[in-house]
Amino acid sequence: MTDQSEVTAPTGDAASEAGPTEWHSGIGAPVGVGPWLDERGAPLPDDPRYDPELLADGDRRNVVDAYRYWTREAIVADLDTRRHRLHVAIENWGHDANIGTVVRTANAFLAGGVHIVGRRRWNRRGAMVTDRYQHLYHHDDVAGLIAWAREHGLTVVAVDNTPGSVRLEETELPENCLLLFGQEGPGVTDEASSAAALTVSIAQFGSTRSINAGVAAGIVMHAWISRHADLGEAW
Repeated sequence: MTDQSEVTAPTGDAASEAGPTEWHSGIGAPVGVGPWLDERGAPLPDDPRYDPELLADGDRRNVVDAYRYWTREAIVADLDTRRHRLHVAIENWGHDANIGTVVRTANAFLAGGVHIVGRRRWNRRGAMVTDRYQHLYHHDDVAGLIAWAREHGLTVVAVDNTPGSVRLEETELPENCLLLFGQEGPGVTDEASSAAALTVSIAQFGSTRSINAGVAAGIVMHAWISRHADLGEAW
């Protein structure tokens, strides 16, 4: 049976490998803010969105200033009120290291969800802990992903520079969209390409045969954002 479950608490989960912890690299000046009383010099807020430990110790997480001192649950709840109809899926047959980058970019563009197809275990090092704030789904196979997309009214758009693909630059991406990316090297599988409503490619002019999968995902997600997002809501 195909597993279409949402992974809501990936930290420490067997589905993902350990990666960096926020910005705690020890390199350069500290990122974020210190304890509330040191930074604000004002009484502690009683808003339930705030985390008492962060108020006391400071907030060095990789979050925008608007979410400083908030609990993770409060941040996710607020993001959920604004998430886009854009979903992103990536095939994970060969344990692709680009998946973390895709998750981080999807979080930046407030995608509705990120779907991992194939192996449940994935390398989240490049995610920089943004997977904590992003809805993640796992599907055992492409058929399960396609079924989920149809159930939720999403048009599946594969991204690959294969014969028969159409230029992203000349294509109108649908608003209710699930972008499907293949792993580095082989690209989108034949099964996924056949199941997609269309396949788009990114215009290239140099000697390389392809663009890094994580970079390609960022380019196509931004193309969707440029057309369908309310840019007035951006940070």
